[in-house]
Amino acid sequence: MSGHADLKTGPIEYRSHQGRMDILGFWIFLGAEVALFSTLFATYAVMFGRTGDANTPHELFELPMVLIMTFLLLTSSFTCGLAIHEMRRGSQKGMLVWMGITLALGLGFLGFEIYEFVHYIHEDAAMTSSAFWSGFFILTGTHGLHVTLGIGWAVMALIQVIMRGLNPMTAKKIFIVGLYWHFLDVVWIFIFTGVYLIGMVV
Repeated sequence: MSGHADLKTGPIEYRSHQGRMDILGFWIFLGAEVALFSTLFATYAVMFGRTGDANTPHELFELPMVLIMTFLLLTSSFTCGLAIHEMRRGSQKGMLVWMGITLALGLGFLGFEIYEFVHYIHEDAAMTSSAFWSGFFILTGTHGLHVTLGIGWAVMALIQVIMRGLNPMTAKKIFIVGLYWHFLDVVWIFIFTGVYLIGMVV
């Protein structure tokens, strides 16, 4: 079998040459995303503690709120994994249901994040309040923007599955969305630990 031939076994998303190449390319893209967030984390670290006359994170961060956001996003990663499992079983309906739950959890996360941002701004902790809050909003806001883009991307991929059915090409798109979603969850774990937990105790 040549390297360009379609495979008849293995995960559905890998059964076409184009699918395998696209997935490889996406892993390379995630490397660039790692570099982006690494830069944002480094910037935040440099600005940490430089609150000036503004409120400190210790005064404003609320553990229950952050735990809810973390629960929503990490649970969405689990349901996303179940969606990929159903996809590989050939169950389009199961995949759609679990991806729908994943997106609902993602929207819940965004809702809480927006509420959090508005609350901080009302407490005079906006991007322009201090170097610290500038770094905070840029880091967490960039992550929130990525979650928003991930939801939109997933919706478009699901529409294609509904219109064209589950095949190696549409499955590849769902799988890539899943990789992206898991990546955002990993980034959030670092934000939860490096931003919120440290900010509450220091």
